[in-house]
Amino acid sequence: MCWQPLVAARPSRAFSLFLGLVLATSVALAAPVPGHQSLSALEVSIATAISPIQADLLDAALDRARRDGNDMVLLVLDTPGGSIDVMRRMVKAMLASPLPIVVWVAPSGARAASAGVFLVAAATVAAMAPQTTIGSASPVGPGGGDIKGTMNAKIQNDLQSLLRGLVTRNDRNVGWYMRSITKAANLDALEAAQSRVIDFVAMDRTDLFAQLGKRGLTMASGVTTHFTAADVLVQTYATGLRHGILSWLLDPQIAYILLLLGLAGLYFELTTPGAILPGVIGSLSLLLALYALSVLPTNTAGLLLLLLGAVFFVLELFITSFGLLGLAGLASFLLGSMLLFRGDGLGGLPLGLVLPTVLGLAGLLGFMGYLVAKAQLRRPVSGVAALAGQTATVRHWQGTSGKVFINGELWQARSATPLTLAPGQTVVVTGRDDMTLEVEGDSALPAA
Repeated sequence: MCWQPLVAARPSRAFSLFLGLVLATSVALAAPVPGHQSLSALEVSIATAISPIQADLLDAALDRARRDGNDMVLLVLDTPGGSIDVMRRMVKAMLASPLPIVVWVAPSGARAASAGVFLVAAATVAAMAPQTTIGSASPVGPGGGDIKGTMNAKIQNDLQSLLRGLVTRNDRNVGWYMRSITKAANLDALEAAQSRVIDFVAMDRTDLFAQLGKRGLTMASGVTTHFTAADVLVQTYATGLRHGILSWLLDPQIAYILLLLGLAGLYFELTTPGAILPGVIGSLSLLLALYALSVLPTNTAGLLLLLLGAVFFVLELFITSFGLLGLAGLASFLLGSMLLFRGDGLGGLPLGLVLPTVLGLAGLLGFMGYLVAKAQLRRPVSGVAALAGQTATVRHWQGTSGKVFINGELWQARSATPLTLAPGQTVVVTGRDDMTLEVEGDSALPAA
């Protein structure tokens, strides 16, 4: 009689054991894999020369990443370099950031030159895409030339001291970084990875995060975390309208075109007073260009040559030079354009932009000068001066004076010799003395 409850209890215990196994398995599957976790990265791109606008962009991105709780910042870099002072400001911001900063020189064909070398050196982790380059951190003068003597030694020593501290901090190749300053050394991505100038070469973002997660990344908490590429959620930092406009304005090619447009607008206003629109557009363009020139590495000699070229074209209107002043203006424009931007990673404007722009502007200014000169030589078609050579009808005449009617107006007239004229006959206007017309008899008509 006692075996029935025992038989009934066995299925209940088996079910409980099965349910426990299912729950344990669910918990095990739901538990995170040790050393892996979901991470977020804020991506910001700098693909132009280093300027105060780029420093503002980096500051804003780092602040945004900290406020939004991102785990890391990915800086995608492609720069020819820029101002030393601005570079120092960006390096200070990177060093002060509590978040790890990964610098990736990309895409293929990009470079981290001049000031960009320091940004790579300051990165928590540095990577490059294939077919990219790094180097040429030697300081140059404001005009793009070499700095001589003691000043060169002072600047190089200062930059070497900064770079040595950055490289030592991240255990990279100190010797090569020093040569990038003293010898303007360069490396491609593969050579940089083999020489411990960077940490690794990454084909794309997936490859970047895969290698980064495998080697481990030390987070703001101080814990080194391993992860996979799938664990990283990448958010792109969207630049605002202000940054977009200023970045566009500080493009050397845009600044150059604005400068020439400003000079052309003022030239038109001087040659055709009262046109208003060319003067307004020219003044605005010139002011914007001057702002950009104050930020960009502008060669003073190049700027003065451009201004001298504009002066030559203005003088061409007032001095008979048989085109020599125009040719001098064209030569000044060409030389000034090629010298305008030198230094801080900029090797000058491309010839493919300079030649069409200068030739087009010179042709436009020359055509405008031709129209002005033609207008000055043309016989007036209105006003008192336009009466010369026209015929007037005699209303009253006696001896050497009388009244004549011309273009709907009655004028006092006189002649150098006595004329016998009857009303209705005509005379030819030869000039004017105050409000009196000077006339002579019209040979086409017989005298009365």
